[in-house]
Amino acid sequence: MKVGELVKGKVSKIVKYGAFVDIEGGERGFIHISKISKNYVKRIEDYLHEGQEISAKVIGRARNGGWELSLKDLEEETPKTGEKSEEKKNMDFEKKLSRFLKESSQKLSEYKKRLEKKGRRSAW
Repeated sequence: MKVGELVKGKVSKIVKYGAFVDIEGGERGFIHISKISKNYVKRIEDYLHEGQEISAKVIGRARNGGWELSLKDLEEETPKTGEKSEEKKNMDFEKKLSRFLKESSQKLSEYKKRLEKKGRRSAW
């Protein structure tokens, strides 16, 4: 087994900070709570349960000799349909930023005109 490899296993125990996995071939792995999903994970039980068969990506070796696994990194490799690509997200942001700058400029211009009118009235 090596880093980057996809493995199959069964969730053997869930703890507050992650889940232990029995990997095929008799090895042991651990998925930290931060490596379960791209979304915020408050309760691991919302994503995994004991006895569940999973596929995970090997991301390293733990100090105790077990394997560090990730489900989140697996999500990145296989984007869900309907999910926006990074390039599309950037384009959407650029459009929003451009619209914001244009509207801000217009509002600032209108504000300055109103100030000028007030200034002329008070001078009389």
